[in-house]
Amino acid sequence: MIPPLHLDMYQSICMAVLALLLGSLLRQKIKFLERFCIPSPVVGGLVFALITCLLYVLGIAEVSFDATLQEVCMVLFFTSMGFQADVRQMKSGGRSLLLLILAVTVLIILQNGTSIGLAVLSGQSPLTGMGAGSISMVGGHGTAAAFGPLLEEKGFLGGNAIASASATFGLIAGSLIGGPLGNSLIRKKQLLATASPLTEEKGPKVSAVKPTSAPSRYGNRVTLAVFQLLIAIGIGTLFNYLLRTTGLPFPVYIGSLLAAAVIRNAGVLSGKYEVYLEEISGISDICLGLFLGMAMISLKLWQLASLALPLILMLLGQTLLMLLYARFAVFPLLGRNYDAAILAAGLCGCGMGATPNAMANARVLIGKYAPSPKALFLLPLVGCVFTDIINSLLISLTLNML
Repeated sequence: MIPPLHLDMYQSICMAVLALLLGSLLRQKIKFLERFCIPSPVVGGLVFALITCLLYVLGIAEVSFDATLQEVCMVLFFTSMGFQADVRQMKSGGRSLLLLILAVTVLIILQNGTSIGLAVLSGQSPLTGMGAGSISMVGGHGTAAAFGPLLEEKGFLGGNAIASASATFGLIAGSLIGGPLGNSLIRKKQLLATASPLTEEKGPKVSAVKPTSAPSRYGNRVTLAVFQLLIAIGIGTLFNYLLRTTGLPFPVYIGSLLAAAVIRNAGVLSGKYEVYLEEISGISDICLGLFLGMAMISLKLWQLASLALPLILMLLGQTLLMLLYARFAVFPLLGRNYDAAILAAGLCGCGMGATPNAMANARVLIGKYAPSPKALFLLPLVGCVFTDIINSLLISLTLNML
């Protein structure tokens, strides 16, 4: 038996920081990583995941990490995304929102069709294809944990393990293909010139609310930005309570995201107080890096080593599908411009992993080229609210048909 080694929440976040620093260093040293916009948390996190995998394979230790602060960082990150939602931008992005929801819906259908088709061609059960379909791709680890046991109840022994391992593969693949795809589109098609007027200046766009001087007793603007985030999280618990009464599945952070959007727009429309967007954006970057870093170092790569050849072919097929779909369907559908390239790259992240991966793909491109307020608003909105609902419905429908 391999001895367990559990790191508490303080040690876990320390490892995540070290992974981020290592990833940043490797991106500076290895031009390939910088050129193709591979996010630092993915680079450093994979190195740490490989080390823990080696420790497991050699029988030295099975390393596990405490996820308490990972969830805190996730909630803080999505709350900060809510502060990016400006009603004025929402009006201009309404059509893009509908198109992105359509793109996700078609992707879910294609993922399930691809994996089931490859499973049948290789002599496997269609349920094997479901385990490597949208359950683990668009759904990620959360949906895999929810539907894996259901696959086993329908007679597919090992469905839980296969869904979890496939989600691990998707998390890595989605983070690796999104940045290079967006970078290629922006460079080859010279899309920087199509950036909207709101994205001409680097850095976050501060709303035109009435500025107020920060009272010295409460510290500087960063302190007040933290206060606004925490207030939004507190109010968000009330939104979560109301959403749960609908009986539909909603992630824990959706309430705080909505509360932050209300606070932001109340400030914009009333002009009575300032929303500290620049400082909130900085906190957002920190929380996204820490969350994704902890997610990556927690990957159990040894689960991938046990995948049978048919499942490997299905996962490679999913990767090729995601790349071609984002490039030749999503990018043209959303307008063939700079925002469309960022959204296509982001969709690779949430289409094979999770919304934070989508945001990491988008932010690494934005950091290199120019901001895209539309992408930063649409990706978390679609990824957090619509994707899980649509995916759960389509998975249930497909399973009932098998």
